[in-house]
Amino acid sequence: MPFSPIHKLWVLDVLDVFLVALLFYRLLVLVRGTRAAQMFVGLVVLVVISFFARWFHLVAVDYIATSMRTVWLITFVILFQPELRHVLSEFGRTRYFRSLLRVNEYGTIGEVVRAAEELAERRNGGLIVIERNQGLRNFVETGTRVDGRATAELIVTLFSPGSPLHDGAIVVRGDQVVAAACILPLSQNPRLSPVLGTRHRAAVGITEETDAVAVVISEHSRNISIAFRGVLRERLDEGELRSELVRVLRIRDEEVPAPESPPAPTPIAAAGSGESA
Repeated sequence: MPFSPIHKLWVLDVLDVFLVALLFYRLLVLVRGTRAAQMFVGLVVLVVISFFARWFHLVAVDYIATSMRTVWLITFVILFQPELRHVLSEFGRTRYFRSLLRVNEYGTIGEVVRAAEELAERRNGGLIVIERNQGLRNFVETGTRVDGRATAELIVTLFSPGSPLHDGAIVVRGDQVVAAACILPLSQNPRLSPVLGTRHRAAVGITEETDAVAVVISEHSRNISIAFRGVLRERLDEGELRSELVRVLRIRDEEVPAPESPPAPTPIAAAGSGESA
C-alpha cells in the first residue's frame, strides 16, 4: 500500500493551530491592561458575529461581514501598530537572540552616568529607571512615550525645569528612553529615613516591585543615589555609580546579589531629597 500522508498533514495542522494560538496569546498578553485591550475585544466581537452569521445563514449580516474582511485587517494593523512593533522588538530581545542582537548597555551606562553628573552639577533633580529582565510596561503607560536614543543630552533635557516632562521618572530600555514623566509606586518601608523625599521613595518602590535599577539625583543636596532590590545607596561619585550599574546590568539574565551592607541614609545625604518625583 502506498504511504498515506494523513499523519504528516495532521502534524502540520497541529503546528499551524499552535502557531496561530501562540501569536494570539502573545498579542493578548501585550495589550492586557492597556487601552488597546478594549479595541481588541471589539474586533473579537465582530469576528464572532461574522461566524454565527455564516453558521445560521444570515445572508445580509454574512455579506456585510465578508465585505469588511479587508477593512478589518487594515483596521487591525492601524490600531495595533505600536503593539505589533513592540511584539517584534520584544521577540528580538529574547534570550535566543540577545547574544546576536545585544544592545550596547555599557554605552548606555556611560550616558546615564554623564547625565547624572550634569544634573547634579546643575542642581536639577532626576529619576532614571533602567529596565532589566522584568518589563515595565504598566509604568511606561503612566507617562509620555519618547522612544529616543538614551543620550546624556536627552536625559538632561527631559529633566530641565522648563521641560513639561521633568516631573516623574524616565524609563530606559536597552539603549532607548522609552517614556518620561512616569508615575512610580512609593515605598512603604518603615525603615527608610523619614527625611527621604518622594523621588527617593519612588526609586525604592519601583525596585521593590520589579528587578529594575533606579538612579536618583537630588536637586538640593546634588547627591546621586542608586536603588536596587529595595536598597538605596546614597552619595555616590561618578566611579561608584558606574561600578554599581555595571555590576547590576553586566548580564541581564543573571541574578545579581544585592550589596551585603549598604550604607544607612544620613541626614546630610537625605536633606536635599525632599522634592517630589
